[in-house]
Amino acid sequence: MSDYSQHNSKSAVSAAHRSGAIDWRKKMSDHVAFALLVYTGLHIFATVKALSSGVSSILPFIVLIILVAAIIPACRWFERPWTGLSDADASDPSLAPAFRRDAILLWAMAIGLPLALTGLCKATFALIG
Repeated sequence: MSDYSQHNSKSAVSAAHRSGAIDWRKKMSDHVAFALLVYTGLHIFATVKALSSGVSSILPFIVLIILVAAIIPACRWFERPWTGLSDADASDPSLAPAFRRDAILLWAMAIGLPLALTGLCKATFALIG
């Protein structure tokens, strides 16, 4: 490919991004960032409350730190295939079904995991206490 055609190809892709074309890389990064916020918020308001009702120490906060630190690699796992896309692939509309699938799984994890852990904590404290 000549330098001229490469430049025109890059210019076309850049123009597509400026004109409001979808960028799957950015969209997935945004989903991951917001999912981490939701996950952490749910842990703070649900799981830590459940833990602190059964244990009177700093343990709930240590568990919160561990659970938030553990979710970051999982979120990066969802984001990694999308951040590696080329400029041309990043705006490919045929990736919409795969993006939707990954976004749904990410949000199911971000919302479901804290709720499941809260239920597990409550069940454990009910059996112990």
